[in-house]
Amino acid sequence: HLGRHDEALVLNREVFARRKVTLGVSHERTIMVGCHIIVGLVELEAWDEAKVASREQLPAARRLHSNDHDITLRLSMNFAVTLWRSPEATRENLLEAEAILQDVVMRRRRVFGSAHPSTGHAERLLSDIRGNFRLRWETDYGYQKRFLVNFLSLWWSF
Repeated sequence: HLGRHDEALVLNREVFARRKVTLGVSHERTIMVGCHIIVGLVELEAWDEAKVASREQLPAARRLHSNDHDITLRLSMNFAVTLWRSPEATRENLLEAEAILQDVVMRRRRVFGSAHPSTGHAERLLSDIRGNFRLRWETDYGYQKRFLVNFLSLWWSF
């Protein structure tokens, strides 16, 4: 994207709209573009829109694959991140994000094993959420955003 997140988001939305018509909402390629849209929304700090998109994509991924599939687990993790990183996050949002990530870590360990890189990423994010839970409103937001963008970039590269 080379820092051109606005332009990438517009293009991903166009591709998503076309794929929904041609392939359907529950097609793997449609879901993947939806994931890219969510990552773009996070990069642009459009938290509410990212939450809505995550909530829309998760049922389609579950229908196509299962709760244990890599794509479903990535979407679940993205949803947890949008709940956690939103500046308006409530205590309930943080608790929901933690519960989602606990489930993701459990499933990743069972399906992919503890040594898998994606399992390690999920474990580190869960640890970060737990470690920062009480300090949520005291942390440097710029650091959080840089961490999140770097984490999601690494996450989707697997």
